[in-house]
Amino acid sequence: MVSRRVIRAIAIVVIATAIPLQAVAPTLRQSARTLDIYWIDVEGGAATLIVSPSGESLLVDTGWRKDDRDAKRIFDVASRVAGLKKIDWLVITHYHEDHVGGVGALAKMIPIARCLDHGENVETRTAAAAEEWAIYQEACNGKRSQPTLGSKIPVPELDITVAAVDGQLIPQPINGGGPNDPTLCASPVLKRPDAGENGRSVGFLLRYGSFKFLDLGDLTWNKEIEMVCPANRLGKVDLVQVNHHGMDLSGTPQFLNSVGARVAVMNNGPRKGGIGSYLDNVKAAPGLEDLWQLHTSFLAEKEHNTSEDHIANLGEEDGCPGHYVKVAVQANGRFTLTNTRNNVTKTYAAR
Repeated sequence: MVSRRVIRAIAIVVIATAIPLQAVAPTLRQSARTLDIYWIDVEGGAATLIVSPSGESLLVDTGWRKDDRDAKRIFDVASRVAGLKKIDWLVITHYHEDHVGGVGALAKMIPIARCLDHGENVETRTAAAAEEWAIYQEACNGKRSQPTLGSKIPVPELDITVAAVDGQLIPQPINGGGPNDPTLCASPVLKRPDAGENGRSVGFLLRYGSFKFLDLGDLTWNKEIEMVCPANRLGKVDLVQVNHHGMDLSGTPQFLNSVGARVAVMNNGPRKGGIGSYLDNVKAAPGLEDLWQLHTSFLAEKEHNTSEDHIANLGEEDGCPGHYVKVAVQANGRFTLTNTRNNVTKTYAAR
């Protein structure tokens, strides 16, 4: 029979050893936190949610207004998945309905602290565009500001540099950029100049340690070439959100080849974006390891699409469950993408 004295001694040892484990547990959890980026399915619009390791958030665009569908999807990911109580920063890249449409409904679901945009809307001729513009101004009344080129969006632990705004591009190279390959930049094919909303997109380069992510909204063809020729003003990145949902108003080989992304995410819809030539240009870019898509593109033949394992939604828009793609980035630059449709993941080593 074990004496009471022995039992008490064992209990003291157990308690004494448990206390340090409890004390270090929060530290272990904190050190394991990651930079998380969610590409929320808004059916060919844009809604990219960035959550810093400290829990501060930056939402880029809000999808369409359609039946508040996209606002509900954003709110679900932000609140249920990411555990957010508010959106700290909302960046509206430009005022097209697939980027700004969800803001009115979303603002009623979750507080939005601050709004960044490029300034006045230059496309308000139609009643629908004027209405979207009015809803945005109401939702962000008293919260709006316009960043300048080279300025920082002050999210803790992240270095976010504004590289494009209101039709202007950052004048000096950043992120190790500089003179580009003259052969790549020789006699580029240009398209009709874009003086509308797409070309005024707010765009930025995000750095977290050695990890680099680029999001330039719907920056268009000629602006892409200007950004990288004759000098690459952006340097090389790990992950790029392709410009303009994979529509052929963007997607120059000069741009895609210059930024040298290892991974690209295309926020296309089943019948919006995902043009075959754009898909091919992305996949042919030097250094690209993988393309991930939010939807199968039915505007392109099957072979132009990426691997089905890397496509979040396979069917048409009607009845779409709205699966999203997520990346979790560790402090050492290692990052993991997840397709929430099938839970396929792939991890990319730090450079």
